[in-house]
Amino acid sequence: MKHYDYLIVGAGLFGCTFAHQATLHGKSCLVIDVRSHTGGNIYCENVKGINVHKYGAHIFHTANKRVWKYVNDLVEFNRYTNSPIANYKGEFYNLPFNMNTFYQLWGVKTPAEAQAKIKEQQQEMEGQNPKNLEEQAISLVGRDIYEKLIKEYTEKQWGRKCTELPAFIIRRLPVRFTFDNNYFRDPYQGIPIGGYNVLIDRLLDGVDVCVSTDFFAEKNVLTAMADKIVYTGAIDAYFNYCYGKLSYRTVRFETELLEGVENYQGNAVVNYTDAVTPFTRIIEHKHFEFGTQPDTVISREYSLEWTEGSEPYYPVNDVTNEDLYKKYKELACKEKKVIFGGRLAEYKYYDMDKVIESALNRYEQE
Repeated sequence: MKHYDYLIVGAGLFGCTFAHQATLHGKSCLVIDVRSHTGGNIYCENVKGINVHKYGAHIFHTANKRVWKYVNDLVEFNRYTNSPIANYKGEFYNLPFNMNTFYQLWGVKTPAEAQAKIKEQQQEMEGQNPKNLEEQAISLVGRDIYEKLIKEYTEKQWGRKCTELPAFIIRRLPVRFTFDNNYFRDPYQGIPIGGYNVLIDRLLDGVDVCVSTDFFAEKNVLTAMADKIVYTGAIDAYFNYCYGKLSYRTVRFETELLEGVENYQGNAVVNYTDAVTPFTRIIEHKHFEFGTQPDTVISREYSLEWTEGSEPYYPVNDVTNEDLYKKYKELACKEKKVIFGGRLAEYKYYDMDKVIESALNRYEQE
């Protein structure tokens, strides 16, 4: 049986980046994943020439020049700019909150008019310390924006009333007094040409890979095959949930091929911010790569409470879960042969660039 320097559990961005760096430095790696494919949540499924983001929209953006160079040395990126639209009961608004949004809401045409309108509505919370998400949002952007573009969408996302959610979830909201629909401030942004699978394939060049492999079902055999383990799965699962299970939100996708429909919604991302619409948004995948196919593929996203067997997407970083995670982290620090990294192992929401940066730094520590 072949012996490796590293067994990497999970073929997502953290694991693949770590494997790539280790391989470049002459180390041997075996990457395994319980799924039938590599790439984790950035995996794309090709449907009639359209790269469908199987686990939800992923838009690469970063202010880190080192990370941007790193990924562009592997694969060419296009110039996609994230400019989502909000649909509130048939009314359309540009996101993030900017002068286009304020004109659509109030008819204001100058930054001074928009600032005055928001300041007027912020007075509702003047002198008060926000105790929950609702009060925090109103103190930042006023009631009109909160009611139409935040409240019902957030409650669908979290499955809880805004008055029950902690204020820290939206300590800051992007508010711009320019006509700028670019959602991200980062100077570098795009999608890999050919989809994210191309990036993952480049990262795994020269690496041994086994998919459809359950680490826990073959733990003793697998761990004996390597000097060290890089574990990117759920940290509570690694320790057999000895302190209890961490909480997540999950997403259900309803994906549909629309044959003969060249352009369904005119934008890659449309958020549905009213409570009546059961899904949170519709993704039209071809627009991520400026597709000209005669058909299109859309995905409706439904936010749900995580249950056993579903995919854990968003950590519920409230006080209870953070305290629970700290207990697991203490156990993880005692595992001398195991490196814990990535979204699930660190119980932390990570943008893609931060995952890559974290993996690069972690390998450098090795």
